[in-house]
Amino acid sequence: MKSIVHAISTAAIAVAPALGLAQIVRVEVHPVQSVTMSDQDFLNGRKDAKPVTLAGQLKIPRAGSERLPAVVLLHGSGGVGGNVVDWENDFNQMGIATFVLDAFTGRGITSTSANQASLGRLAMTYDAYRALEVLEKHPRIDSRRVALIGFSRGGQAALYAASKRFQRMHGPASGLDFAAYVPFYASCGTQFVDDENMSPKPIRMFHGAADNYVPVAPCREYVKRLKAKGADVALTEYPGAHHAFDSRLLKTPVVAEKSQSTRSCQLAERQNGVIVNVKTGQAFTYADPCVELGPTVAYDEKGHAAAQKAVKEFFAATLLAP
Repeated sequence: MKSIVHAISTAAIAVAPALGLAQIVRVEVHPVQSVTMSDQDFLNGRKDAKPVTLAGQLKIPRAGSERLPAVVLLHGSGGVGGNVVDWENDFNQMGIATFVLDAFTGRGITSTSANQASLGRLAMTYDAYRALEVLEKHPRIDSRRVALIGFSRGGQAALYAASKRFQRMHGPASGLDFAAYVPFYASCGTQFVDDENMSPKPIRMFHGAADNYVPVAPCREYVKRLKAKGADVALTEYPGAHHAFDSRLLKTPVVAEKSQSTRSCQLAERQNGVIVNVKTGQAFTYADPCVELGPTVAYDEKGHAAAQKAVKEFFAATLLAP
């Protein structure tokens, strides 16, 4: 792994003409040392789970020696998809470095869509902290200006990475915080202990109002709770937009027949980090009757364009402003 990373990390490629940049993007692949743990172990603060080496692709959008802002990107249940690549290009064009973290390949996973139990929901939050530690040491990255964005499963990870409790248990040893959090169509259907105590950094959430994979309603309620506690959080909804509304490859809507959805489940953390089905009072599993199949995923051009504009403006203000 190390030899491959070294070989690739020395490469630099010319930016494609479509990017409209007359400069060089440097591409580096970095190992990210993480662990694979259950949600219960994560919630109990354990760190002695099975070690795993993940990979992150860093793109530095221009030559030089100055430190640049960066965005860590977390993929969804299907792995690194075309939408992640599109956002990566958008940020590089702005002069922002990008770090796309592959949380699956190193774990021998290709997708969790049909078997969400194959990886704990909070595992990628732990991974995100480890990615931040990698960038914290990089000579071209300004560690004070690193934002986190995630999509679906990755969006949930990005949202809860802002939890002060989780940061205390699993965050970077230095205490470094992300500069901003941007969850796309994240699940808010699980109430965690002390989940209203969030980072003071801004949180900007984006969701399709017609999402029947990860419904927006629980996020509305969660955002109300966070605002009541003084969090800098905002939720933007796009009418008629489904799950993965920023994925241009889904211009024809798809019913994901085998994909598991907890859209009808109400979950909560109880004693000893156990996630329970609130309706039954029993420990939740993906065999519970509330778990359904067949959500819709579809591109929404208007929603994507509006979100693209909003996120670019947000990062220009939080990462690029002097």
